[in-house]
Amino acid sequence: MNNRNRMIGVVTSNKMQKTVIVEVTRTYRHRLYKKVVHDRKRFMAHDELGCEVGDQVRIVESRPLSRHKRWVVEEILRRDVAAGEPELEV
Repeated sequence: MNNRNRMIGVVTSNKMQKTVIVEVTRTYRHRLYKKVVHDRKRFMAHDELGCEVGDQVRIVESRPLSRHKRWVVEEILRRDVAAGEPELEV
């Protein structure tokens, strides 16, 4: 395996062609105040796999593909279960 950075996040938007927005969250304890801090960051990633909103994916660093895109979806770790099911009307 190569030494490129990899992150795991959740797809929050797939409205663009072959591009998804992946939100990566991390939780850490503040050094001075000792309070738990939740941090999130959003990355634009190139998508050839057909990700849907809610999917958990692994993204990997790549060369610049456009102005904001520097990541590529490497694999889909878990599909969103609620997104794939059709709604039942009673």
